[in-house]
Amino acid sequence: MENETLPAELGKALDAFARYLSGERAVSAHTKRAYLGDLRSFLAHAASEGAAGLKDLELGSFRRWLGSQSAGGASRSTVARRSATARTFTAWAVREELIDADPALRLKAPKREGSLPGVLQSSQLTRILEGLEMAAVEGEPLAVRNRAMVELLYATGTRVGELTALDIDDLDPDRRTLRVIGKGNKERTVPYGVPAALAIDDWLRRGRPALVKDNSGAALFLGARGGRVDQRQVRALVDALFEALGDTSASGPHALRHSAATHLLDGGADLRAVQEILGHSSLATTQIYTHVSVDRLRKSYQQAHPRA
Repeated sequence: MENETLPAELGKALDAFARYLSGERAVSAHTKRAYLGDLRSFLAHAASEGAAGLKDLELGSFRRWLGSQSAGGASRSTVARRSATARTFTAWAVREELIDADPALRLKAPKREGSLPGVLQSSQLTRILEGLEMAAVEGEPLAVRNRAMVELLYATGTRVGELTALDIDDLDPDRRTLRVIGKGNKERTVPYGVPAALAIDDWLRRGRPALVKDNSGAALFLGARGGRVDQRQVRALVDALFEALGDTSASGPHALRHSAATHLLDGGADLRAVQEILGHSSLATTQIYTHVSVDRLRKSYQQAHPRA
């Protein structure tokens, strides 16, 4: 147990916080790992300064920890996330009456870097999707599946974890909608278009039946051995497609989500509608895509206008 290197009280608090994240917060496995990794790092730092229990934690220790992270080369966004983790933990400890006062209440995070997500052009996505359609013509099950997965990722802007968790019953083919369980177990309904509908129908008719085994269950997308497709397989597929494209800095399945959001806004979609499609709890999170759209508009203007 990694917690055995911490003082007993701090280790128990870390375990209790882990149960809170899985239970009440219902965060994803990825988010939980990030939270606990950040928190374990801080508690080890605090212990090195002499803290034996939660009541020994002080604001200065948090600040010195974050300072050491910055000095070690951590980006501003990473330091900001770790600061948020610390504040979440101490706020939880106060609610649980483990401590009387919140030592991280006045902890300030650095402003996040204003980097914009990688976005593919419509023409690039057309090349990818047309290539996948041609590869699926012969009916090889994995090729048919790959086409359906990428079409659906772009059509709905779903996260890769949401895609791999889909069951057949989550599809409503008549209404062309998808039931998605997002972060915090929040359910949303997302529409998808005709190309995605055709690709999914092809997968369900020709691809999935060829891969179904006793361990398949209700999973919509299957791996070569019949089980539910793994997130790593989807990421490897998308990375290979982007590499073959050769002319994009975008990477990973999340770039398809970024592209879907940006193209919706470029096409005139309402910001709140895009928020609902993506499953963002805050409109502020969705607003980054308006910045992407404005940036693209500015580049087009500068390239085309004679007095730009």
